[in-house]
Amino acid sequence: MLHSFFIAFWFMVPAAVANVVPILSAAAPGLRHLSAPIDGGIQFRGRSLLGHHKTWRGLISGVVAGALIYWLQQLLVRHYTSGPVDAGDLGYMYGYPYLGALLGFGALAGDAIKSFFKRQRGIDSGKTWLPFDQLDYIIGAILISLPFVTLTVGQYAWIFIIWFVMHLVMSYVGYLLHLKDSPI
Repeated sequence: MLHSFFIAFWFMVPAAVANVVPILSAAAPGLRHLSAPIDGGIQFRGRSLLGHHKTWRGLISGVVAGALIYWLQQLLVRHYTSGPVDAGDLGYMYGYPYLGALLGFGALAGDAIKSFFKRQRGIDSGKTWLPFDQLDYIIGAILISLPFVTLTVGQYAWIFIIWFVMHLVMSYVGYLLHLKDSPI
């Protein structure tokens, strides 16, 4: 059980970081020129397609962050010597050098698709849509990784449990730090 927990946690770290980085990159002065919405302001059925918060800056910074985290993970795995899991169990990390970027893109694509449905339902940007706000990046990252990596059913279950809870906790921390308007 600890083994599956570790794999599930480790596997999703690039996607989880990619999901958070767009919020942090909004304050980066060197990236302000990339703040244009991905959807270009297009509307569907009288409503914004994705919303003005889904920007090129967020997409690019998230994908780059996912790639960097994955690269750091690869370095750690290469030098891994002991612990709850054998480094050989993380062999998927060697075969796909761009998996981190793909996980990051998948997480952000999942979030963008959820935003489309959120806008179409008339839910304002920043308003909670439980449980979809917590699951979108997980589903997106898993779906984009399926052609490259297949985990066990137990590991996928752990991914949903760990990262759903982590998202709730981090949202609450963001609320306490005044980065969010609501605790969830």
